[in-house]
Amino acid sequence: MSAVVQSIAWFETLGRRDVPRVGGKNASLGEMVQTLSSKGIDVPPGFATTADAYWNYVTTNKLEDRMTGLLADWEAGKANLAETGQAIRAIFLRGDWPAETEKAILEAYRELSRRAGVAEVEVAVRSSATAEDLPDASFAGQQETFLNIKGEKALIDACRRCYASLFTDRAISYRKAKGFDHMKVALSIGVQQMVRSDLGGSGVMFSIDTETGFDKVVLINAAWGLGENVVQGTVDPDEYQVFKPLLGKPSLTPIIEKKRGAKDIKMIYGTGEAPTRNVPTSKAERAAYVLSDPEILTLAEWATTIEAHYGCPMDMEWARDGKTGAMYIVQARPETVQARRGAGVFKTYEIKNKGKVLANGLSIGDAVATGQVCLIETAKDIGKFVDGSILVTQTTDPDWVPIMKRAAAIVTDHGGRTSHAAIVSRELGLPAVVGTGNATELLHSGQEVTISCAEGDEGFIYEGIADVTVNDLDVSDLPATATDVMLNLANPGSAFRWWRMPSDGIGLARMEFVVSNAIRVHPMALVHFEKLKDEAAKAEIAALSTGYDHKPDYFVDKLSRGLARLAAAVFPKPVIIRMSDFKTNEYAGLVGGAEFEPEEENPMIGFRGASRYYSPRYREGFALECRAIRRLRDEMGFTNVVVMIPFCRSVGEADKVLGVMAENGLKRGENGLQVYVMCEIPSNVILAAKFADRFDGFSIGSNDLTQLTLGVDRDSGELAELFDEQDEAVKWMIEKVISEARKAGAKIGLCGQAPSDHPEFAEFLVECGINSMSVSPDSFIAVKRKVAETEARLKKK
Repeated sequence: MSAVVQSIAWFETLGRRDVPRVGGKNASLGEMVQTLSSKGIDVPPGFATTADAYWNYVTTNKLEDRMTGLLADWEAGKANLAETGQAIRAIFLRGDWPAETEKAILEAYRELSRRAGVAEVEVAVRSSATAEDLPDASFAGQQETFLNIKGEKALIDACRRCYASLFTDRAISYRKAKGFDHMKVALSIGVQQMVRSDLGGSGVMFSIDTETGFDKVVLINAAWGLGENVVQGTVDPDEYQVFKPLLGKPSLTPIIEKKRGAKDIKMIYGTGEAPTRNVPTSKAERAAYVLSDPEILTLAEWATTIEAHYGCPMDMEWARDGKTGAMYIVQARPETVQARRGAGVFKTYEIKNKGKVLANGLSIGDAVATGQVCLIETAKDIGKFVDGSILVTQTTDPDWVPIMKRAAAIVTDHGGRTSHAAIVSRELGLPAVVGTGNATELLHSGQEVTISCAEGDEGFIYEGIADVTVNDLDVSDLPATATDVMLNLANPGSAFRWWRMPSDGIGLARMEFVVSNAIRVHPMALVHFEKLKDEAAKAEIAALSTGYDHKPDYFVDKLSRGLARLAAAVFPKPVIIRMSDFKTNEYAGLVGGAEFEPEEENPMIGFRGASRYYSPRYREGFALECRAIRRLRDEMGFTNVVVMIPFCRSVGEADKVLGVMAENGLKRGENGLQVYVMCEIPSNVILAAKFADRFDGFSIGSNDLTQLTLGVDRDSGELAELFDEQDEAVKWMIEKVISEARKAGAKIGLCGQAPSDHPEFAEFLVECGINSMSVSPDSFIAVKRKVAETEARLKKK
């Protein structure tokens, strides 16, 4: 075998089996070039130096004894980590290249340049350790990458620096923690043709939800310029989520999340001593999405193909060439956190006595932590970190890992879900709130705070030490039941958290949660934006709807994507989405809402639910709700969505609402559309047979049904003792409507709070023959067991 072949290997000759020879990163690049190019996945060409070349460098320069001695002194406490790392890196940087290795690298570089059709091709020079990117260790950012390296001298220098980076402080520390022998780990150097993403965009992609392990989505982060800013978390990127089961169908666009990041800076090519540099982005770049919908779908399809090939969830880096528009995968490695997470036990966190919200950002993990802030603004102050405190900083890189390990939680100003701070926090099992924007300005060292990542996608920093209760929910051995037990869910941000819960779907998804939290604007204020008199509201709406030429599109887009996350969490099981049921005072509280809502003495039994949908006051707003549902079902593909009409007082009103829905593209029975009605008014029970002619099913809203049966205001403190869902009159109503629904062949369920609060109420419902009940996630296990117990007892009779 020749010295050239021993020293370097072209990507197209490598595969997964070659990790001991060229490290995880380079073996994976070779695997993709060999096996996935034929499936349309493009990987920039290049070559790798071998582990033999590394050991040859070590032997030629007589480094082994010196390295061993320096590491022994560190282990014995005679030298600190910084001194040890610096000393080992110095002896690598002073080393000379073995002639045959240098010759092999330069000849391969010339050949790569020839293939690219240029005299000296720009390359990325990446480190790939032979113990790297393994299923149980991410080694995120432990070694160095050098971008835009051009020319033979620059390449040889960058390669030497890669070797030295095997002994960065963070790499030494990480290997020690993971139990790897420093002297048995070699380093391979990947030399890969640069993608001109400095003129385009780049980012990171996971084939799994990074926070919950939900395996049916692809998460993509994107920013302008070279990808290091996304990886290191120095930029707040765009975030896209794509639902994998509906990919590959030309008529569907299953993009269930699109968040525009700030993207304040981008990394571009530099000159001279600095091959890259950061520059501010333009206003147009900050306002635009980095990727188009077709590009998002292409990347998501590549992610699923790569995941299927490797047989495990994957963490990938991608780049788009600004000159050609071509897309590339530049790295792929196994995802190392969620893939190892247990499936059977959920932890739920109850937070009491919360202080005011001091800052918020993206939540990483799902835990809660309390403690004192330790604000560290620059890496030179790392030594001031106080063990067990909450690290607050602008951003982190691998040099911060030693103190991150000693933190109770982490908060950063910048970064997305795929940033260094997010990846390391997940691996360490620490809650983190990233991308807050200004936490370092708002928080100070010694301040007592509560960090909550248990409330969905958004993470919160609360003032003071809250009371936190942790409960374990074990769903590993729940019995099967004939009665469907479903979930009440409203927050799209927390929907994926419950994907492993063995529910039969979502029995109640409240549309108004998405409207009030994600949209925040009254739909009629968007329809009649130009006529708004409230200038402050007008300015706020203009800011919220930036990027939407037609204001109502903002409502449709945000609503459909928010609901899509709920639909995705249980797909293909049913998701019953209740159309909006705000009261007039609640609608008036939305931005711009005051101009469109009447003032009512008793909104609880006023202009709400079905009566709004055909009224001139709201009909155009309801049309936007219908457009969102139609998009959700027909364009995204979530045909598991069932529509439910609340507070429908009469069969005449039902006919009007169904007519308006049909006018807006939601015709019952078309494309499998089912329409349910809430049973929450005595007239729904009395005329159940006639309602069953018009709807596919009923969902009993026990709160309102109790209120209207007993004449008790459910919000009245004075009458609280009289409000009882288990009152004999209410139970008669429920038993009656279940009986009538079953006679008519309509489905019937209950989505009130009663089964969650009173397990014996679940027993009553089963005895009545109800088809389903929908409960809060924290009471799911108790209700499921009670239902199974009751069914078993009835079977014995």
